[in-house]
Amino acid sequence: MIKDIVIKEAKTKAEYLAFVKFPYSLYKENPNWVPPLINDEIETIDPDLNPVYQNANASFFLAYQDEKIVGRIAAIVNWIEVKEIKKSKVRFGWFDVIDNINVTKSLIDCVIKFGKDHNLESVEGPLGFSNLDKAGLLIKGYEEQNTMITLYNHPYYSEHLKKLGFNEAAKWVEYEIKIDDFESSPEKVKRFSKLIMERYNLTLLNFKNRKAIIPYVDQMFELLDKTYNNLQSYVPIQDYQIENYKKRFLKFINPDFIKCIIDQQGKLICFSITMPSFTEALKKVNGQLTLFNSIHILKAMYFNKRASFYLIGVRPDYQNKGITAIIFNEMQKLFNKQNINIVETNPELEENTAIQKLWKNYEHRLHKRRATFSKKI
Repeated sequence: MIKDIVIKEAKTKAEYLAFVKFPYSLYKENPNWVPPLINDEIETIDPDLNPVYQNANASFFLAYQDEKIVGRIAAIVNWIEVKEIKKSKVRFGWFDVIDNINVTKSLIDCVIKFGKDHNLESVEGPLGFSNLDKAGLLIKGYEEQNTMITLYNHPYYSEHLKKLGFNEAAKWVEYEIKIDDFESSPEKVKRFSKLIMERYNLTLLNFKNRKAIIPYVDQMFELLDKTYNNLQSYVPIQDYQIENYKKRFLKFINPDFIKCIIDQQGKLICFSITMPSFTEALKKVNGQLTLFNSIHILKAMYFNKRASFYLIGVRPDYQNKGITAIIFNEMQKLFNKQNINIVETNPELEENTAIQKLWKNYEHRLHKRRATFSKKI
């Protein structure tokens, strides 16, 4: 006997909390799932807390069987994407489900109805509200742990979506890079870095505290727009989103891991944001950051053998001029000083070959792939 599937839209604080906490039971026995911070998830989906709703609509759906939650999904419209970029698309995100295609279909049907109600033509996901949210279904690397900014999912997710008529859309790759000591690092990177600095009369900025970074944050986001605006999934970042991300994520920044390069006029031409890996710390705090367990986050920030490349931006007129060699040369020195020997990249769109060429000078492995899935509605 097939049990009835009941779909409810989350609208109250208690229902938002149930929506956010569902993966904690779904992945309880999976050592590779890294729990996000519950309050951070709530701040993202709650319209009273996230200013993204100035240009977005969203509904959050929970699937129940025998009064037990068995799946969740978000339906999202980013109106900047629809009206300015002319992509008539409803996004789905926060997609987690038991291995039952009927549950998946019931949830996807809610997203499709949401899209049709807003006169949209296609559905794609998993995506968040913007490019700064987690995106992409894991399709390779199920035996690997996710990072602070990536999703994890069971292998059957993609099987369900394909059976429901979805095809792969945007595709990302992720790399794990081995960091040797500075003397053993690629000599040509070191030489090229020095040459580029002198040729263009550039200055590298090193920061001693978070306060010193703040004057450059707006320029970083401006460079992000200029660096990635030609990639297929990019949507311009709004000022209110920048302020929100400053408030939420600046506390996780170790100033040593931020590198900026300025030109003769003092204008930012390149930046990179790297963070120590928070994977093990997040597993230990298990979604609840308290005064007592925050020591795990602090330890991860300053005593860590792994790191993650999160963002890199280069002004268009300096792209293809070897500027990133300077960044990597400086990061190499930092990693050696911090005894970091493994670095993971953030998801890079497959077509972004310029970034992927950077890893050829280092021992590396492509250890994860992910994709969004889409179809016409």
